[in-house]
Amino acid sequence: MWSYPCAGHENSHNSVDEALLLKRKSEEVLFYLNGRCIYLVGMMGSGKSTVGKIMSEVLGYSFFDSDKLVEQAVGMPSVAQIFKVHSEAFFRDNESSVLRDLSSMRRLVVATGGGAVIRPINWRYMKRGLSVWLDVPLDALARRIAKVGTASRPLLDQPSGDPYAMAFSKLSMLAQQRGDAYANADVRVSLEEIACKQGHDDVSKLTPTDIAIESLHKIESFVIEHTADSSASDAQAESQIQRIQTL
Repeated sequence: MWSYPCAGHENSHNSVDEALLLKRKSEEVLFYLNGRCIYLVGMMGSGKSTVGKIMSEVLGYSFFDSDKLVEQAVGMPSVAQIFKVHSEAFFRDNESSVLRDLSSMRRLVVATGGGAVIRPINWRYMKRGLSVWLDVPLDALARRIAKVGTASRPLLDQPSGDPYAMAFSKLSMLAQQRGDAYANADVRVSLEEIACKQGHDDVSKLTPTDIAIESLHKIESFVIEHTADSSASDAQAESQIQRIQTL
Protein backbone atom coordinates (compact mmCIF):
# COMPACT_ATOMS: atom_id res chain seq x y z
CA MET A 1 0.00 0.00 0.00
CA TRP A 2 2.73 2.38 0.90
CA SER A 3 5.01 3.31 -1.98
CA TYR A 4 8.62 4.23 -1.47
CA PRO A 5 9.82 7.63 -2.77
CA CYS A 6 11.19 7.89 -6.29
CA ALA A 7 14.88 7.45 -6.90
CA GLY A 8 17.15 10.44 -6.60
CA HIS A 9 19.97 11.85 -4.48
CA GLU A 10 17.69 13.59 -2.01
CA ASN A 11 15.39 10.61 -1.59
CA SER A 12 18.36 8.28 -1.29
CA HIS A 13 19.71 10.49 1.49
CA ASN A 14 16.30 10.45 3.17
CA SER A 15 16.21 6.65 2.96
CA VAL A 16 19.57 6.42 4.71
CA ASP A 17 18.36 8.79 7.41
CA GLU A 18 15.20 6.70 7.80
CA ALA A 19 17.20 3.50 8.14
CA LEU A 20 19.48 5.01 10.79
CA LEU A 21 16.53 6.42 12.71
CA LEU A 22 14.77 3.07 12.55
CA LYS A 23 17.83 1.22 13.83
CA ARG A 24 18.40 3.71 16.66
CA LYS A 25 14.77 3.57 17.76
CA SER A 26 14.68 -0.23 17.65
CA GLU A 27 17.73 -0.41 19.93
CA GLU A 28 16.02 1.89 22.43
CA VAL A 29 12.76 -0.08 22.33
CA LEU A 30 14.44 -3.48 22.75
CA PHE A 31 15.61 -2.49 26.23
CA TYR A 32 12.02 -1.92 27.36
CA LEU A 33 10.34 -4.78 25.50
CA ASN A 34 12.14 -7.49 27.45
CA GLY A 35 11.22 -10.09 24.82
CA ARG A 36 7.51 -9.36 24.75
CA CYS A 37 5.67 -10.09 21.50
CA ILE A 38 4.14 -7.35 19.36
CA TYR A 39 0.74 -7.88 17.73
CA LEU A 40 -0.27 -5.60 14.87
CA VAL A 41 -4.02 -5.11 14.46
CA GLY A 42 -6.00 -3.09 11.95
CA MET A 43 -8.27 -3.26 8.94
CA MET A 44 -7.43 -5.42 5.95
CA GLY A 45 -4.95 -3.65 3.69
CA SER A 46 -3.56 -1.47 6.49
CA GLY A 47 -0.01 -2.69 5.93
CA LYS A 48 0.35 -4.92 8.99
CA SER A 49 2.49 -7.54 7.25
CA THR A 50 4.74 -5.03 5.48
CA VAL A 51 5.34 -2.95 8.60
CA GLY A 52 5.57 -6.05 10.78
CA LYS A 53 8.38 -7.53 8.69
CA ILE A 54 10.38 -4.30 8.97
CA MET A 55 9.88 -4.16 12.74
CA SER A 56 10.80 -7.81 13.25
CA GLU A 57 13.98 -7.40 11.22
CA VAL A 58 15.29 -4.39 13.14
CA LEU A 59 14.29 -5.86 16.52
CA GLY A 60 15.80 -9.26 15.77
CA TYR A 61 12.36 -10.83 16.27
CA SER A 62 10.65 -13.55 14.23
CA PHE A 63 7.70 -12.51 12.05
CA PHE A 64 4.43 -14.38 11.64
CA ASP A 65 1.27 -13.62 9.70
CA SER A 66 -1.66 -15.24 11.55
CA ASP A 67 -3.68 -15.66 8.33
CA LYS A 68 -0.82 -17.62 6.76
CA LEU A 69 -0.55 -19.83 9.82
CA VAL A 70 -4.27 -20.61 9.68
CA GLU A 71 -3.95 -21.49 5.98
CA GLN A 72 -1.09 -23.87 6.82
CA ALA A 73 -2.97 -25.43 9.75
CA VAL A 74 -6.11 -26.02 7.67
CA GLY A 75 -4.19 -27.07 4.57
CA MET A 76 -5.76 -24.53 2.23
CA PRO A 77 -4.05 -21.93 0.03
CA SER A 78 -6.09 -18.88 1.04
CA VAL A 79 -8.40 -17.38 3.63
CA ALA A 80 -10.95 -16.84 0.86
CA GLN A 81 -11.06 -20.58 0.17
CA ILE A 82 -11.40 -21.40 3.88
CA PHE A 83 -14.40 -19.07 4.06
CA LYS A 84 -15.90 -20.65 0.94
CA VAL A 85 -15.35 -24.32 1.80
CA HIS A 86 -15.97 -24.08 5.53
CA SER A 87 -17.20 -20.81 7.08
CA GLU A 88 -16.03 -17.62 8.73
CA ALA A 89 -16.69 -19.21 12.15
CA PHE A 90 -14.42 -22.13 11.24
CA PHE A 91 -11.69 -19.70 10.22
CA ARG A 92 -12.12 -17.66 13.45
CA ASP A 93 -11.81 -20.81 15.59
CA ASN A 94 -8.52 -21.69 13.92
CA GLU A 95 -7.35 -18.07 14.15
CA SER A 96 -7.90 -18.13 17.92
CA SER A 97 -5.95 -21.39 18.18
CA VAL A 98 -3.05 -19.84 16.27
CA LEU A 99 -3.01 -16.74 18.49
CA ARG A 100 -3.16 -18.92 21.60
CA ASP A 101 -0.07 -20.82 20.47
CA LEU A 102 1.81 -17.64 19.51
CA SER A 103 1.01 -16.01 22.86
CA SER A 104 3.08 -18.65 24.67
CA MET A 105 6.18 -17.56 22.73
CA ARG A 106 8.52 -14.58 22.98
CA ARG A 107 10.29 -12.19 20.60
CA LEU A 108 7.68 -12.28 17.84
CA VAL A 109 6.02 -9.66 15.66
CA VAL A 110 2.61 -10.94 14.59
CA ALA A 111 0.45 -9.45 11.84
CA THR A 112 -3.12 -10.44 12.71
CA GLY A 113 -6.10 -10.71 10.39
CA GLY A 114 -8.42 -7.72 10.18
CA GLY A 115 -11.18 -9.46 12.14
CA ALA A 116 -9.03 -10.99 14.88
CA VAL A 117 -10.08 -8.19 17.23
CA ILE A 118 -13.76 -9.22 17.33
CA ARG A 119 -13.23 -12.17 19.67
CA PRO A 120 -12.49 -11.28 23.31
CA ILE A 121 -10.44 -14.45 23.75
CA ASN A 122 -7.99 -13.19 21.14
CA TRP A 123 -7.40 -10.05 23.19
CA ARG A 124 -6.61 -12.23 26.19
CA TYR A 125 -3.84 -13.83 24.14
CA MET A 126 -2.58 -10.57 22.63
CA LYS A 127 -2.50 -8.79 25.99
CA ARG A 128 0.33 -11.13 26.98
CA GLY A 129 2.40 -8.95 24.66
CA LEU A 130 1.89 -5.48 23.21
CA SER A 131 -0.79 -4.65 20.65
CA VAL A 132 -0.43 -1.92 18.02
CA TRP A 133 -3.35 -0.60 15.96
CA LEU A 134 -2.40 0.70 12.50
CA ASP A 135 -5.20 3.23 11.97
CA VAL A 136 -5.54 4.00 8.26
CA PRO A 137 -8.20 6.27 6.68
CA LEU A 138 -10.93 4.24 4.98
CA ASP A 139 -10.62 6.06 1.67
CA ALA A 140 -6.93 5.13 1.46
CA LEU A 141 -7.76 1.50 2.23
CA ALA A 142 -10.53 1.44 -0.36
CA ARG A 143 -8.25 2.92 -3.05
CA ARG A 144 -5.60 0.34 -2.40
CA ILE A 145 -7.98 -2.62 -2.27
CA ALA A 146 -9.82 -1.49 -5.40
CA LYS A 147 -6.47 -1.31 -7.19
CA VAL A 148 -5.25 -4.79 -6.26
CA GLY A 149 -8.65 -6.50 -6.30
CA THR A 150 -10.83 -8.20 -3.68
CA ALA A 151 -10.49 -11.84 -4.69
CA SER A 152 -8.22 -12.57 -1.72
CA ARG A 153 -10.49 -10.73 0.73
CA PRO A 154 -13.66 -12.81 1.28
CA LEU A 155 -15.49 -10.14 3.29
CA LEU A 156 -15.08 -7.63 0.45
CA ASP A 157 -15.35 -9.73 -2.69
CA GLN A 158 -18.34 -8.59 -4.73
CA PRO A 159 -19.52 -9.92 -8.11
CA SER A 160 -20.09 -6.51 -9.68
CA GLY A 161 -20.10 -2.76 -9.11
CA ASP A 162 -17.53 0.01 -8.89
CA PRO A 163 -14.55 -1.52 -7.01
CA TYR A 164 -13.75 1.61 -4.98
CA ALA A 165 -17.38 2.33 -4.02
CA MET A 166 -18.03 -1.28 -3.06
CA ALA A 167 -14.81 -1.51 -1.04
CA PHE A 168 -15.42 1.79 0.74
CA SER A 169 -19.00 0.83 1.62
CA LYS A 170 -18.01 -2.55 3.06
CA LEU A 171 -14.96 -1.15 4.87
CA SER A 172 -17.14 1.55 6.45
CA MET A 173 -19.49 -1.11 7.79
CA LEU A 174 -16.63 -3.22 9.13
CA ALA A 175 -15.00 -0.16 10.73
CA GLN A 176 -18.25 0.65 12.49
CA GLN A 177 -18.47 -2.90 13.80
CA ARG A 178 -14.83 -3.14 14.85
CA GLY A 179 -13.89 0.40 15.82
CA ASP A 180 -14.26 -0.11 19.55
CA ALA A 181 -12.41 -3.41 19.33
CA TYR A 182 -9.39 -1.87 17.59
CA ALA A 183 -9.33 0.79 20.32
CA ASN A 184 -8.46 -1.98 22.82
CA ALA A 185 -4.92 -1.94 21.45
CA ASP A 186 -2.18 -0.69 23.75
CA VAL A 187 -0.91 1.68 21.07
CA ARG A 188 -2.67 3.52 18.24
CA VAL A 189 -0.58 4.57 15.24
CA SER A 190 -2.54 7.07 13.14
CA LEU A 191 -1.26 7.36 9.60
CA GLU A 192 -3.09 10.68 9.26
CA GLU A 193 -1.09 12.05 12.20
CA ILE A 194 2.21 10.83 10.73
CA ALA A 195 1.36 12.37 7.35
CA CYS A 196 0.39 15.65 8.99
CA LYS A 197 3.68 15.82 10.91
CA GLN A 198 5.59 15.22 7.69
CA GLY A 199 3.58 17.79 5.74
CA HIS A 200 1.81 15.27 3.49
CA ASP A 201 -1.83 15.55 2.49
CA ASP A 202 -2.07 11.87 1.54
CA VAL A 203 -1.10 8.90 3.73
CA SER A 204 -0.06 6.94 0.62
CA LYS A 205 3.05 9.15 0.53
CA LEU A 206 4.26 7.53 3.74
CA THR A 207 6.78 4.70 3.52
CA PRO A 208 6.50 1.48 5.56
CA THR A 209 9.62 2.64 7.39
CA ASP A 210 7.85 5.86 8.44
CA ILE A 211 5.08 3.76 9.95
CA ALA A 212 7.49 1.32 11.60
CA ILE A 213 9.44 4.17 13.23
CA GLU A 214 6.27 5.74 14.60
CA SER A 215 5.07 2.36 15.85
CA LEU A 216 8.32 1.78 17.74
CA HIS A 217 8.17 5.30 19.16
CA LYS A 218 4.61 4.75 20.42
CA ILE A 219 5.53 1.35 21.88
CA GLU A 220 8.47 2.88 23.73
CA SER A 221 6.30 5.65 25.18
CA PHE A 222 3.63 3.17 26.26
CA VAL A 223 6.07 0.80 27.96
CA ILE A 224 7.96 3.59 29.75
CA GLU A 225 4.71 5.12 31.01
CA HIS A 226 3.34 1.82 32.29
CA THR A 227 6.68 0.79 33.78
CA ALA A 228 6.65 4.05 35.75
CA ASP A 229 3.05 3.45 36.83
CA SER A 230 3.92 -0.08 37.92
CA SER A 231 6.97 1.11 39.86
CA ALA A 232 4.88 3.77 41.60
CA SER A 233 2.24 1.18 42.50
CA ASP A 234 4.89 -1.19 43.84
CA ALA A 235 6.43 1.59 45.92
CA GLN A 236 3.03 2.55 47.30
CA ALA A 237 2.23 -1.05 48.17
CA GLU A 238 5.60 -1.45 49.90
CA SER A 239 4.99 1.73 51.89
CA GLN A 240 1.58 0.46 53.00
CA ILE A 241 3.07 -2.86 54.08
CA GLN A 242 5.72 -1.05 56.14
CA ARG A 243 3.07 1.09 57.84
CA ILE A 244 1.00 -1.97 58.70
CA GLN A 245 4.05 -3.72 60.12
CA THR A 246 4.75 -0.77 62.46
CA LEU A 247 1.21 -0.78 63.93
